[in-house]
Amino acid sequence: MIVTIFGGSGFVGRYVAQRLAKRGYRIRVAVRRPNEALFVRPYGVPGQVEPVLANIRNDHSVAEAVRGADAVVNCTGILVETRRQRFEDVHAKGAERIAAAAAESGVGRLVHVSAIGADPGGASSYATSKAEGEAAVLSRVPGAVILRPSIVFGSEDRFFNRFASMARLSPVIPLVGSRTRFQPVFVGDVARAAEAALEAETPPGVYELGGPDIADFRGLMRLMLQCVRRKRALIPIADQIASPLAFCMDMLQIVTLDLFVNNLLTRDQVRLLGVDNVVSEGAMTLADLGIEATPMSAVLESYLYCYRPAGQFTAIHESADMIGTGAER
Repeated sequence: MIVTIFGGSGFVGRYVAQRLAKRGYRIRVAVRRPNEALFVRPYGVPGQVEPVLANIRNDHSVAEAVRGADAVVNCTGILVETRRQRFEDVHAKGAERIAAAAAESGVGRLVHVSAIGADPGGASSYATSKAEGEAAVLSRVPGAVILRPSIVFGSEDRFFNRFASMARLSPVIPLVGSRTRFQPVFVGDVARAAEAALEAETPPGVYELGGPDIADFRGLMRLMLQCVRRKRALIPIADQIASPLAFCMDMLQIVTLDLFVNNLLTRDQVRLLGVDNVVSEGAMTLADLGIEATPMSAVLESYLYCYRPAGQFTAIHESADMIGTGAER
């Protein structure tokens, strides 16, 4: 069975590729720069996992990547817009192009990775473009499975790693939307969900993926600081302050013609952070796919330890401190 994974070299996509390779699938990792995705080859036996050229803004490119495949998984997505990468092009038009190619090629199963918060009437362009992409996919392939994860965490994530890196250098951590609730989901569980979605007995529809823990932004940062063994001041930033700051950074990206890419805080992210990011009541979830969600406590320390003052030697230092204070008695 051949599976084409668009965005298969990205954070979520690579875990999906690994998972499917272990099941014996032949994998095409469809990316814009195959030479930069050669690291996916060892996910399987020689010739089982191969990067292929595909640009989701080009019909022919997408059709060639899909041709002959038995299933397609779309993991493409961006968090920040640039002149060449727009939410509309990637999340909406790109998703529709992939679905159209899958329908034309008679692909048996299409899995589309979206996001919790996808809303045609949402305040952020990210949310509305995700909703447009879902609608386009279902219009082309009514039997598609759509996965909506909350914040995805794992060793390569851009959330906990980002703030843990900030905590290593800064005495304060600014919080935009400090009371916004999240339900982080482990990237391995998202990959398992994609695997389950390819099974013929899995009902089509929208599945919202969240972990067993729900916490607001401040609570997540407290957990992160506990993992990295650091004490930092958590400073809530009101929207009245965050919006002008984000506007200035957005303008800096524009005037520098993307030489500076605003990965810090955009106006769209400020709007997005004003809405809770948790599984909706009554939605199909990981449990409906037969998956038990992994708690954050089981994973975070396994990759955040490198941000601790003593790094991998923290346990030795803590043991020495206990001996020095006579705690062993």
